[in-house]
Amino acid sequence: LSRAQRPPRRAQAPRPRRGSHRSPQEGMAAEDEAELSLLECRVCFEPYGPDGQRRPLNLPCGHVLCRDCVGALGGAERQRLECPFCRRLCGPADTSECRPLLQLLELLGPAGGGLASALCRSGRGAPAGLGLRLCLGGWGSLLNPTGVAACPSSGRLAVAHDGEKRIHVFGPSGFCVRRFGERGDASSDIKYPLDVTVTPDGHVVVTDGGDRSVKAFDLEGRGVLAVRQGFCLPWGLDATPKSEVILTDSEAGELYRLAVDFQRGELKKCEPIRSRLVCPRAVAICPSSGAVAVIEHLKARGPSKGSTRVKIFSAEMDLIGQMDSFGLNLVFPSRIDATAVAFDREGRVVVTDVCSQAVICLGKPEEFPIFNPLISHGLSYPVGLTYTANNSLVVLDSGDHSIKVYSSS
Repeated sequence: LSRAQRPPRRAQAPRPRRGSHRSPQEGMAAEDEAELSLLECRVCFEPYGPDGQRRPLNLPCGHVLCRDCVGALGGAERQRLECPFCRRLCGPADTSECRPLLQLLELLGPAGGGLASALCRSGRGAPAGLGLRLCLGGWGSLLNPTGVAACPSSGRLAVAHDGEKRIHVFGPSGFCVRRFGERGDASSDIKYPLDVTVTPDGHVVVTDGGDRSVKAFDLEGRGVLAVRQGFCLPWGLDATPKSEVILTDSEAGELYRLAVDFQRGELKKCEPIRSRLVCPRAVAICPSSGAVAVIEHLKARGPSKGSTRVKIFSAEMDLIGQMDSFGLNLVFPSRIDATAVAFDREGRVVVTDVCSQAVICLGKPEEFPIFNPLISHGLSYPVGLTYTANNSLVVLDSGDHSIKVYSSS
């Protein structure tokens, strides 16, 4: 049947509850249905267009119709219009152009190709085909996890969370091989973990917001060192190939480099390498170039929520690129709320976005701005991100207390 001959659509079925399962065919059908509903008028079922009678218009109630349907529903006198969905009355003159849809149509271009292909084109290259390979943890095993890191040599994953033993270490096959980091008030106990990293020589380093310190353990769980250098609120950290640690101090707006002799349990150097940052939290180091990526949490002015900004520094700590919601809007109408950052093998910047519940590649610093979704389904509240030595992408999902490992399909 042609679109004009289609019967009216039935009301959409309620969304499945968390924990329910759908087959891949059902998931693809749901995605196709959502894409179709977005790009066509829900009255005449004709696709929107950038010009003429198919141009999308906003009604004051928020529903969107094509210009032809607005004219038809307004009647011959065109003085009064009733929304076909919520029955709110308005006049045809009260309508306005739906700019987000117009921007999306412009992005799609005359060739069309669907929303997914539009996102790929906005990223200047198709996203990598990633499939969920492994899911670890879950409620009861992990409690409000805050950080994840991969050991470059062994492939093990260290996860920081709010349980009795604050650090869980998972083997490559997914089994938990070690739990350590007691909750308590002793100097070696972990009071409130904020992030975790694993050095190339196999030491687990944790930022503790409870006593504002940085604590190091070996992979057996033995405490090696606790660093308290007058930090205001140490937050994010990552390890360099030389087993140094780059650390953010969220309250002080500082970025530090820590050089530690882990074998002797001695702090050799703790130096600030960048200041005047705005609430820096997550940090990542590019293994190939030594570039440093930092996520700043910008304070809101007025009742609106704050936003985030990703800054990239060279190995010499010169600013070489940055990305915020304004820059992202140049390529795609979306707000980004980044919570974690990592570098892939090619040196591209990858972030988790809790607004769209997705993992997004922002490209290399010299390519900014780019919007290239890598994972857009199956995440609830992604807060952690890392790559393993075999280039698997690990996402820490605090929404369902799990670790999700993706690899190329």
